[in-house]
Amino acid sequence: MQFGINFFPTVGPDDKDAADYFEESLNLVELAEELGFDHVKTVEHYFFKYGGYSPDPVTFLTAAAARTKRIKLVTGAVIPAFTHPLKLAGKLAMLDNISRGRLQVGFGRAFLPDEFDAFGIDMDESRARFEEGLRACQKLWSEEDVVWDGSFHSFGPVTLLPRPYQRPHPPILVATAKTPSSCEQAGRDGHGLMMVPSINKREVVQDMLGLYRKAWADAGHPGEGEVHMSYNCYLSEDPAEARAKGKEYSQRSNLVMRDAVAAWGERRSEVYAGYEKVVENIARADFDRSLAENKVLVGTPDEVTERLRTIREWFGDIAVSLQVISGNPTHEESVRSMRLFAEQVIPRFAAVS
Repeated sequence: MQFGINFFPTVGPDDKDAADYFEESLNLVELAEELGFDHVKTVEHYFFKYGGYSPDPVTFLTAAAARTKRIKLVTGAVIPAFTHPLKLAGKLAMLDNISRGRLQVGFGRAFLPDEFDAFGIDMDESRARFEEGLRACQKLWSEEDVVWDGSFHSFGPVTLLPRPYQRPHPPILVATAKTPSSCEQAGRDGHGLMMVPSINKREVVQDMLGLYRKAWADAGHPGEGEVHMSYNCYLSEDPAEARAKGKEYSQRSNLVMRDAVAAWGERRSEVYAGYEKVVENIARADFDRSLAENKVLVGTPDEVTERLRTIREWFGDIAVSLQVISGNPTHEESVRSMRLFAEQVIPRFAAVS
């Protein structure tokens, strides 16, 4: 297993000044490199406290690249529906060069109705826009004199500059929430997978992983693919404090998410089957149940180690992305969680791997 830090902000101006948020987060990036974490990752969201301080993952990861030498940089994820592929492919190729090949590109569909409305894009087109944007970027990275005649964009012949540092292109990851067919397609195409296990039952996640790994093997790709999973994380050597604070910050994150998804109370989309239940599901969220089901990594280093061992038994060899800033803990608490995890969890976990 590999471990990294996922910067998923859940704050707004009344909680923390944006300049302070970025300064603290980039300090945590440097700490992640120092402590030996595998990757840093950030999201693309707009307008809400739910991710809104990260409208452009490329900008944040470029700053992260300038402060580090080793750690991988992961977009978790960029949204092709909101950016022309010529622009998106160029920005990502530039970051790949600045970081000297440390970039992994996660692509996602987006799912918040208000974001689509603001960009003037029909949500029902999201899957088609996602697929076209991903494939257009891949072609622009891999080929010269590219001609593209798609449903949403037409261009060429053009040759993208700069060419990506990694050839033929940076590794690609695909974000999926609840759609099994997305897992199968990612496996067939040889892409990695990004998942948030807290939103599904364990058996559902296992079924989706099974589809992904079977499609990967059937396509003749070596190994089993790469799977990233994100977990809210809070560590303390005091078990009572870990549980109390972990619960507080998880509940804050749920409240922020509830505001962002409120539009789903009145919206329906054939390409987002079941999403009309998301508001109800968030309202029913229960921290104690999530903790019992290992959907959050909260506790002492010993407790979190045991949770990870169980997660490995369930899901196999995965990359775990720790959300140590979600819920807006203090900077000092985020630092402590990272240090405890790196110094006490990772070495003991490696000893039983």
